[in-house]
Amino acid sequence: MGELVVGIDIGTTKICTIVGEVRANDTYILGIGVEPARGMRKGMVTDVDLLGASISSSVHKAERASGYEIGRAFVSLSANHILAINSSGMTGISGTREVDVTDLERAIEAARAVPLSHGFEMLHIMPRRYNLDEHKGIRSPLGMHGFRLEVETHLISASSTSLRNLEKCVEKAGVYVDRFVVNPLASGDVVLTQTERESGVMVLDIGGGTTDIAIFMEGTVWYTGAVPVGGQLVTSDIAHVLSLPFDLAEAVKLEFGHADPREINALETFPVQPFGEEKLSKVKRYDLSMIINARITELFELVMREIVASDFEGLLPAGVVLTGGGSLLPGMKAVANQVMKMPARVAQPENISGMADSLRSPAYSTSVGLLRLGLIMDIEDTRRANARRENRPPRASNESGSFGKFLGGIVKRFLPEDESP
Repeated sequence: MGELVVGIDIGTTKICTIVGEVRANDTYILGIGVEPARGMRKGMVTDVDLLGASISSSVHKAERASGYEIGRAFVSLSANHILAINSSGMTGISGTREVDVTDLERAIEAARAVPLSHGFEMLHIMPRRYNLDEHKGIRSPLGMHGFRLEVETHLISASSTSLRNLEKCVEKAGVYVDRFVVNPLASGDVVLTQTERESGVMVLDIGGGTTDIAIFMEGTVWYTGAVPVGGQLVTSDIAHVLSLPFDLAEAVKLEFGHADPREINALETFPVQPFGEEKLSKVKRYDLSMIINARITELFELVMREIVASDFEGLLPAGVVLTGGGSLLPGMKAVANQVMKMPARVAQPENISGMADSLRSPAYSTSVGLLRLGLIMDIEDTRRANARRENRPPRASNESGSFGKFLGGIVKRFLPEDESP
């Protein structure tokens, strides 16, 4: 048996509520509720009442499907709302005693002691690795001997206004927010292999309003960010150039769209009815592909600028993993290869069972990832808090009992490998 948890993925175009049982090797889906998002634009709340009603409808659908009443949930947050930095902290180990959890907490507190931008609050504090004296890249120094402990962390702060607005919308649905989880971290947890995490890889979660970015190296996250281009902007371009209503432009994109014009027959056409026209007009599919390609090329160029500015260029041998609903557009992989000059693949959630058929799509990577990653973060916070109260290291994760085995299995996937000698 695993832990029963709920995730609410609040996107620009859809709300997805999932009830699932997180187990050691998979996530068993018990109920799903999907509802079109209203009151959101580019990942920002524009109407609390409308968004609250959309969330409430999604939650009720998931309750009916699962048979469970939902009172609390992990909630997604677009990387458009965050500021992320890497920071180090150091503490001394007095005498010759072993490193304990209090030492880890002191080092982490030193790392987080950075000034936050006005109106931002700390959301995720993610230790990347520890250094103990001359030993580098240690996953967990608990029980080891040394004099100087250093931790390298990835700190993610989020806009307090954005958090409170989203929280208010979720509460309108009668649900308490257990914690917010940044989208590309949740997606990365269910679409990446451990080899990709270790080698160096980038996750691009292409949503309706924005594209969220996370870079993983040495088994854990090193960078998070976002660019303001998503699937809705592609649809807007189609609507503008072809003089179509937005809904029709979206339908045209889904049925005839392709990101790579090289793959399209220049003579192929399809019928549309533009504004002000009584008769159908024929549009070349190649012309449609050129419209899409221009915006998708801009997207990948913006991402490359982020990589270069953050000094990660040439450090991602595993390339880029595309996910999110926007990655479903044919030709995305080829354009990513062409523009970013790195390997690319399109990925969907893995290791899911139960009512999972409708979730086997890149569009639901964040939704599924919320369950496992949110639970991992909660468990780690609880264990560390309990250990601090008792002033002793937490018990080993391979302790006897089913919960110990479950905890050991999922936390092992989340932490970087120990590289100490």
